[in-house]
Amino acid sequence: MKLLTQICLPFVVMIGTTSADDNFTRFRGADATGVAIDHPALPTKWNKTNNIAWVADVPGQGWGSPIVVGERVFVSSVVADEENIKPRGGLYLGEGVRDPAKGIHHWMVYCLDLRTGQQLWKHESHTGRPLVPRHPKSSYAAETPTTDGQRLFVLFGDLGLYCYSLDGELLWSQMIEPKKTNMDYGAAASPVVYNKQVIVVYDNIEESWMAAFDTKTGEQRWRTIRNERMSWATPFVWENEKRTEIVVPGQRFNRGYSLDGRELWSFDGDMSVLVIPSPFAAHGMCYISSGYVGDAHRPTFALRPGAKGKIAPEGDFENCEFIQWYQPKTSPYNTTQIVYGNYLYTVYDQGFMTCHNALNGEEVYGKHRFAPKGSFTASPWAYGGKVYCLSENGLTYAIKAGPEFEILATNPLNELCIATPSIVGGKLLIRTQTKIYCATDIKAQAKTNTNRPPGTPVRKRL
Repeated sequence: MKLLTQICLPFVVMIGTTSADDNFTRFRGADATGVAIDHPALPTKWNKTNNIAWVADVPGQGWGSPIVVGERVFVSSVVADEENIKPRGGLYLGEGVRDPAKGIHHWMVYCLDLRTGQQLWKHESHTGRPLVPRHPKSSYAAETPTTDGQRLFVLFGDLGLYCYSLDGELLWSQMIEPKKTNMDYGAAASPVVYNKQVIVVYDNIEESWMAAFDTKTGEQRWRTIRNERMSWATPFVWENEKRTEIVVPGQRFNRGYSLDGRELWSFDGDMSVLVIPSPFAAHGMCYISSGYVGDAHRPTFALRPGAKGKIAPEGDFENCEFIQWYQPKTSPYNTTQIVYGNYLYTVYDQGFMTCHNALNGEEVYGKHRFAPKGSFTASPWAYGGKVYCLSENGLTYAIKAGPEFEILATNPLNELCIATPSIVGGKLLIRTQTKIYCATDIKAQAKTNTNRPPGTPVRKRL
């Protein structure tokens, strides 16, 4: 169904409360792991017509994941008045665009009804001509929005940070001075929210920085200069047994920061020339990786909490007390790894998957090629004893979790897919180049609704 320009359904209010499990608040979910809570309606198999609750057209182009608060889905996009180079899958190996995209562009935010896909509201954050180029495989809306449950924060990385009420009122904005990026890849790191501040990282080849903005007023609380040039990872707020810190990988140094932007620790991980995978935590450790395909060293690190100052001097990773384990050639290029149970899975851009022991880094199985073959940018996700991997041509592979590689199902949508899917309750939201699909096990969902236990929210129409 197409997005509508006006609300065409009655408003729906929820009587009762919405739990945190009903929200998907940032890139890869509230805990940044990509692992969803099991739900009987989460599907194993789907296609364009099977186990699809609804389909919504999304004008323009954007690679950010949808986020969800209650019954509302939020997504960003940029619509161009003139046709520009169309994105395609695969590796470009340095190819790019050296001039800003043609024509007037419209930086858009859309809100959809989670139950139906109908548009509830839309807002144009900015109108104008782009000031910086953008790699043809990227987008001027590459970042995933975030929320504190009361407000929506939408980052267009080379343009500005915009704060909305959940009803679509613009509350404040902070403009960002665009900078030149390596090969004109543009910005891509998504914002995160913690302790009433929105944290933004903007690494570029002119002046890189990380800053925090007050969630209510938009006032900049602090700003820290970063000596980095080619990093696109989303920052991770790591709540560990020692403290809460902000972990940001980088080509030159991996770093941990305090919640007011002071550097706590750093080390030169001899990272690959382009750092894209985002950090996350599991088993009390923080996982950092980078794996540009042209580099010999593509490391993965499992970090222990409590580091201070410069650690792992001269690349002595194996003897550093704050590095639990290290593998020199286990990292992907674009995707972020996933830990599910005691296993760490890596999906490589060129169509392979590996598995390592998440606790000690030992290899469980080496490279297995996906069949039919595919290339990957979206990060994997997991639920129900399976790891799911979405290829750039829209084919999702359901992989059996565990020590042996086995493809259990393949689910085609037959369209370019760059964005990482989102999961909330029994619904899987897959963003393609032009649409959002809401996949769910229709029969299981109907049974769940019929057997709703007492005390769950009741929908009432006004």
